[in-house]
Amino acid sequence: MKFELKTESENYSKSFSYFFGVIFIISLIIFFCDAVLKLGTISRYYEITYNCKLLTVEKSAINFKKLSKLSKLKSKQRIWEFCKEVGR
Repeated sequence: MKFELKTESENYSKSFSYFFGVIFIISLIIFFCDAVLKLGTISRYYEITYNCKLLTVEKSAINFKKLSKLSKLKSKQRIWEFCKEVGR
């Protein structure tokens, strides 16, 4: 006859490891989402800077449209002022 006695510490250790595993995965998800958002902001900034430099060289309607979409400005005068501020 075999007699086994399960202790409560095994159940607690499993629940603690599961809890910390879930917390770790959630924190990784939050960290990567934050990194993606920051990279998107940085990418948008460099795209605006590039298009402003391109606009100073070649004043085409396509460049104005691109900057209008990125900066949400409609008039060409405001886009020019915006590019002067970005260029500083």
